[in-house]
Amino acid sequence: MSGGAPKEVFAQLTPKFEQQTGNKVNFVYDVLTALREKIAAGEKADVLVMPVSMLDGYVGDGKVRANSQTTFGTVGISVVVKEGAPQPDISTKEKFREAMLSTRSIVHATPGRTPSGTHMGKVMEQLGIAEAMAKKVVHRPALEGGVQLVAEGQADIGIYPASEVASVKGVRVVGPLPAGIDFNIVYGGAAIADSAAVETAAAFVKFMAAPENRSVWKHAGFNPPAM
Repeated sequence: MSGGAPKEVFAQLTPKFEQQTGNKVNFVYDVLTALREKIAAGEKADVLVMPVSMLDGYVGDGKVRANSQTTFGTVGISVVVKEGAPQPDISTKEKFREAMLSTRSIVHATPGRTPSGTHMGKVMEQLGIAEAMAKKVVHRPALEGGVQLVAEGQADIGIYPASEVASVKGVRVVGPLPAGIDFNIVYGGAAIADSAAVETAAAFVKFMAAPENRSVWKHAGFNPPAM
């Protein structure tokens, strides 16, 4: 089970893991609130991948193996527009605010369902534009096609984790959120304690974090974990 941010990385690296180990990996991707509901309902999985701040809680209550927990990297939030469209000035918090107020529509994940969506809800409040933006904002996670709305011209601006926009055709990355409203998500993984294949699960986590695979994470928008 995984949140959406590492999806592109896993798509590239999993065939290599499968070839080396002979194991077949199946993924369940969902927004983080839905993953927590699945876990609470007893849905079975072998590996859990999510922000470390959330993963730590599952380590604490014994749902995942602490000795298998690994940090994969840190991903920031990027602003994107449709390929070929004018790029707004988001170089400062003030310029970002102006860009939001002057745009026709924006899309980002739903506050409360993902870390980036929750952060953007707070940013709009912090900038004093939540009410002004209410009719302009579409809430849709990247896993549910949010970035595609920008590529198709249905939204002028998209705001998502860098890894969820890096490989999407038809959009251009303007840049990260500016200082003062920027946000980074630290992602990690661990083997679930009651997995029927716990050693294989731990091996998967270890493989994904291996130094030789670091370039794939970087290309997908993740910075290396802090040492």
